[in-house]
Amino acid sequence: MHPPLDVRESGTLERPGGHRIVWEESGNPDGLPVLHLHGGPGSGVGAGGYKRNYDPDRYRILSLDQRGCGRSRPLITEPGYDLAENTTAHLIDDLEALRLDRGVETWLIDGVSWGSTLALAYATTHPDRVSGLICMAVTAGTRAEVDWITEAVGRVFPEEWDAFATVAEQAGIGYERGRGRIIDAYARLLTDPAIDSALRARAAQAWCRWEDAHVQIGAGAGSHDPRYDDVDFCLLFATMVTHYWSNDCFLGPDGVFPRLDRLTGIPGVLIHGRRDVSGPTQTAWDLHRAWPGSQLVVVEDEGHGGLSMVDHWRQAADRFADLLA
Repeated sequence: MHPPLDVRESGTLERPGGHRIVWEESGNPDGLPVLHLHGGPGSGVGAGGYKRNYDPDRYRILSLDQRGCGRSRPLITEPGYDLAENTTAHLIDDLEALRLDRGVETWLIDGVSWGSTLALAYATTHPDRVSGLICMAVTAGTRAEVDWITEAVGRVFPEEWDAFATVAEQAGIGYERGRGRIIDAYARLLTDPAIDSALRARAAQAWCRWEDAHVQIGAGAGSHDPRYDDVDFCLLFATMVTHYWSNDCFLGPDGVFPRLDRLTGIPGVLIHGRRDVSGPTQTAWDLHRAWPGSQLVVVEDEGHGGLSMVDHWRQAADRFADLLA
């Protein structure tokens, strides 16, 4: 990896509806533009470790906190927040606004986890603005993926899933396991204004405990995401994820797949961990099969992220710097 890199410039995009989107830029202002898209949805850019995957002499590195999270405002958990103004189409429009604001003609786009879905959604909407894609811990925004990660993978973690389902069953909203989708129950618990704040916080923490159980596999025994110790972060993260997942990521039940033909001529690298039980390799494989310009890299001993996967990300960035120069 490249050495840590300071943010060279940052600012705020003023968007319709009072949304203020915070962006940051690093590296060479005359370099090859690359846009990093964080995961979640709702994780935010964080400490900015993504910058270390790009040669700062060759790349102009941009990122933003997606609307409703991170440093962008308003946060999705603020009173009166209009959920109808936070959809994948809105996020894509925000990316276009950033491109125009920063004077970028075309850019390489990378995305991790949910960020890979957003990268693919943006690229299939604006293929003429994308020079290439790097997707790690690949997701495609399909209903099948949501049902897997919220229900089917409970067969691997039955104790944790039982606790997860029990919170929804005891909430008094009519949910019973085996009847209805648990994602819809949690979306109601986290977004319905009639839900008591204490119950909402309990649901958010239960959601994040479940997330911690399955996403951390492959990261080392006993791994724990310290962000989930913060109740406010749990509320924001769980609210954002359930809002998107209960609405098929605002892409339809088949996610990005119906429009993959629009990626013809765009090169891409798909990096996925074989041990990613949260998102089986099948999704990355199906994307690769449907997208002739893609390369699939499967890392056998890692899960939903890992050092080897990040190394493949950096290598892909170096190759794109040569290819697109």
